[in-house]
Amino acid sequence: MEDNCIFCKIARGDIPSATLYEDETLRVILDLGPASKGHALIIPKTHAANLFELPDEIVEKVFVAAKRIATQLKEGLHADGLNLVQNNGAAAGQTVDHFHIHLIPRYENDMVGITWKPGNLSEADKEDILKLFR
Repeated sequence: MEDNCIFCKIARGDIPSATLYEDETLRVILDLGPASKGHALIIPKTHAANLFELPDEIVEKVFVAAKRIATQLKEGLHADGLNLVQNNGAAAGQTVDHFHIHLIPRYENDMVGITWKPGNLSEADKEDILKLFR
């Protein structure tokens, strides 16, 4: 854990939070600036700035917990849907340099704006990307 990281402090319990779930790997808290009722954050206790730095064994545990907590939120709050949001880097909207996942329950006509205007996949882009995986 990092001494100056706010999410490390929350994960350690140094900063009080509305904790929904905690184990040896992670803490799940209610977001203080929620996009919707039930908006929660999954914060690993291992410090990693982003997905690319997080060890695979922690990634696995985080996503298993995400499914479990998301199900509880969706069913318990009678949400119509749920977004899992995970940003990596400032260009992607990351504001805290500690990997975390947003669980955002969604309700019909809630006006939460997690959308984008679809583009078109060009043949050149498709080929460039496919080459990365061959």
